[in-house]
Amino acid sequence: MLNRVLLSAFLVGAVAAASMVEFVPAQAQTSAPPRAYYVADFELKDPEGIKPYAAGTPATLEPYGGRFVARGGRIAALEGQAPGARSVIIEFPSMEQALAWYNSDAYKALRPIRQKSGISRTFIIEALPN
Repeated sequence: MLNRVLLSAFLVGAVAAASMVEFVPAQAQTSAPPRAYYVADFELKDPEGIKPYAAGTPATLEPYGGRFVARGGRIAALEGQAPGARSVIIEFPSMEQALAWYNSDAYKALRPIRQKSGISRTFIIEALPN
């Protein structure tokens, strides 16, 4: 008798819990786009000339959700030659946001300063899907 009462109580609870869950068809579910990373390998030639670029870049990231992940930290070369004197990784919510930042008027104004102050290799790479 006690077992039937417990089983009944369990089933009532399970039905109540199931009714609270919202089922969304797979095609209706949306996921965030994959994140994207701007990567720069920079060999500095003019330490004074780069200062306005270094000071101005952080403010250009904010409207596009960008944030520094690495900015000139230590590098341990594992295979091949280590990158230039400075490497930078900036994370963005999506490839579209990263490209919008790179092509924005605010960043376009700073790019020539970086380009004149050293040798750069830059690219944007999309992360794996979420």
